[in-house]
Amino acid sequence: MTDEWLDTINWSADGLVPVIVQDENSGKILMVAWMNREALKRTAETGEAVYWSRSRKKLWHKGEESGHTQAIKAIHLDCDEDVLLLSVEQKGGIACHTGRQSCFFRQLKNKEWVVTESVIKDPSQIYTQ
Repeated sequence: MTDEWLDTINWSADGLVPVIVQDENSGKILMVAWMNREALKRTAETGEAVYWSRSRKKLWHKGEESGHTQAIKAIHLDCDEDVLLLSVEQKGGIACHTGRQSCFFRQLKNKEWVVTESVIKDPSQIYTQ
């Protein structure tokens, strides 16, 4: 199989594409991340989410430290070919490094950010490094 399918994507000037990650069963948005060509290629090959960490400037296999991997169920490309949507099975039910199901755990209410999702597991018990 050739890698020509990767050429369809409108990569940003820095070689990245934003990725929306959605729980396959509930439809809940779990997180937003970034991929470069290598991350997307590895994701497609392994069936588990691999992202590009902009802060660490390296590939990041989701769950490599926490064990909360994401099994890929489907990969979609938007109409402008510049955003990916991953449908995943979130292992352990935790996608956020704060120990919550979703990274979107705050909601704007009356001009204040209110926490609307509880911590499932204390991050100090997840990340031991």
